[in-house]
Amino acid sequence: MTRTTGILADRAIDALFGEGRLKSEAPLDADQVQPASLDLRLGSKAMRVRASFMPGREHKVADKLERLTLHEIDLEDGAVLETGCVYIVPLMESLDLPQDMSASANPKSSTGRLDIFTRVMVDHAQEFDKIPAGYRGPLYLEISPRTFPVIVRRGSRLSQIRFRVGHSLLSDTELLDLHQAETLVASEVPNVSGGGIALSIDLKGSGPDGLIGYRGKHHTSVIDVDRKAAHDVLDFWEPLYSRGRDELILDPDEFYILVSREAVHVPPLFAAEMTPYDPLVGEFRVHYAGFFDPGFGHASAGGAGSRAVLEVRSHEVPFILEHGQVIGRLVYEHMQERPAGLYGTGLGSSYQAQGLKLSKHFRTG
Repeated sequence: MTRTTGILADRAIDALFGEGRLKSEAPLDADQVQPASLDLRLGSKAMRVRASFMPGREHKVADKLERLTLHEIDLEDGAVLETGCVYIVPLMESLDLPQDMSASANPKSSTGRLDIFTRVMVDHAQEFDKIPAGYRGPLYLEISPRTFPVIVRRGSRLSQIRFRVGHSLLSDTELLDLHQAETLVASEVPNVSGGGIALSIDLKGSGPDGLIGYRGKHHTSVIDVDRKAAHDVLDFWEPLYSRGRDELILDPDEFYILVSREAVHVPPLFAAEMTPYDPLVGEFRVHYAGFFDPGFGHASAGGAGSRAVLEVRSHEVPFILEHGQVIGRLVYEHMQERPAGLYGTGLGSSYQAQGLKLSKHFRTG
């Protein structure tokens, strides 16, 4: 069954290319189309700019780049992007959306876990990561590594985009009904409000040492975003352990990898997204990479028990997190149809059936 509204699934994304609604300057990678999203690829050059900016209703991104670019960087053979700097990269993909179709973007999971702050921009935009219905034109990615310098190149995939037709968000009532039928989060008493279902933090720890998370180190070597299992964990991360108090003080502007207490489930006919920042739960930002694809945590897709790994950064003041504290909310949307492939089923999914886990760039053994 296909709905008239909802998030586009993989087959419909493929069809957008066939119809010329999605274009790319090079053939697609074999795994670029995901169950409910499309990975976006960096183009051949990056512009280091003086500061982040918004194009605004009257301007194209290229117009602002002419004034704000400090220098241009060739990405064909790879280049280092430094921490604390802001870069704008034209993407290989461009859009010609129908009038009833909009889109939104988010960092990929691995991008968020490396503390690379990314946002998609389009011409005449007044919001980051939001592409209005009927948009026709190029896509740009703002990149700002926060903790580690990174190597990127033409074709690197740091961000992803979802396409939607009409209103697709579930209401509180629909969310509660779906949770009762499918168990969206492993909680006896689901906390649903504002169209989202709450996740809380696990600070009791796992394993014999009570590992609760990791804190990013400063002044490290570079991370190649396209190389898996290439780096030693302890060169980049300080492990954090439970000391019996079930709490953690977040230091301002430090970057943490933590994990949800609850397992998360995204049924095949739905897609989910974590709200990146909720001032009602504390002065911190959680989960830079917000997309959860259909099939995440789904038992038949090999994901039973999958928990949400959380990228956390405190704002301005120290903040005490306690075990079981609400740290964010998941919103769910209808898919237009069931994807041909679910997350974790032969798609190279790196984080199915996960607990506390760093990005795929680090060696686990």
